[in-house]
Amino acid sequence: MSGRRRHRAPPEPEYVPGTLLDWTSSAHWDYDGPLPCRYCGRPTQLRDSKGKSAHKICAETALAQQAAEAADVYQNGQS
Repeated sequence: MSGRRRHRAPPEPEYVPGTLLDWTSSAHWDYDGPLPCRYCGRPTQLRDSKGKSAHKICAETALAQQAAEAADVYQNGQS
């Protein structure tokens, strides 16, 4: 017996809306007024880390989608 064991791949992390980003800092709030969200177009006073207007849930959804697309490209060996 070689003593080597096969390890199972870790379970895929399941995205739970509202848990990906931490926007508790007041730097994510714009007191000057709402601007259209860069993802959905509805007004928001929230700003992402680059200062662009975005709802937290919209930004999280976009990040999760980008991660899924990158994982798909990696698994399929495409570039």
